[in-house]
Amino acid sequence: MDESSNNQYRFGMPGAGLNETEYNLCLKAVEELDDVSFIIASGSLPPGVPSNVYARISKIARAKKAKFIVDTSGDSLKQAIEEGVYLLKPNLGELSYLAGKKYLQFSETEEIAKHIIESGKCEVMVISMGAEGALLVTNEMTEMIVPPGVIRKSTVGAGDSMVAGIVYYLSIGKTIHEAAQYGVACGTAATMNPGTELCRKVDVEKLYLEIKEPGFLKKSK
Repeated sequence: MDESSNNQYRFGMPGAGLNETEYNLCLKAVEELDDVSFIIASGSLPPGVPSNVYARISKIARAKKAKFIVDTSGDSLKQAIEEGVYLLKPNLGELSYLAGKKYLQFSETEEIAKHIIESGKCEVMVISMGAEGALLVTNEMTEMIVPPGVIRKSTVGAGDSMVAGIVYYLSIGKTIHEAAQYGVACGTAATMNPGTELCRKVDVEKLYLEIKEPGFLKKSK
């Protein structure tokens, strides 16, 4: 962190490589899970792991009748969506990649998300837009979920926190609308802490109450 400018400099090093035997053992471990409701594939793949591995996990999830949630990029994202997922959490760059475009205007996002959903490739899309919040898209609804303004200390792990919040709320029986709101609260709360520290529950609950307050979106504009 450059304290004079508040700029962050991140050093993202490659993970340890996996050979074929090792990543197949990982897949076998997923296959052997019992009574699983959600399977989440998040992040880039380690060196040596083929880009179709998330697509293979999609097949496992379907066999287990588990909801498969994906937050990744590149070929592994494209192959996973071709196999089918329950929920996709792309950012605008990742959605642009799926659409075969270099850049997307905000006005295009709903149409592209709806097209993917209507093709049967996923049921829900939550498009993350940084400090602006997230766009929730399903067959039945489209809603921009705007977070309250906060002092941002770090954005490390904000997207992962959003996914975690969404899955947690779905797992306790909340609607996808409530889950997306809670996910945005988790992602926003994570930015309030320095470095790699993630969200604190007290911050999440406070932000969630503000997000779901009637008239909040109107006041935010």
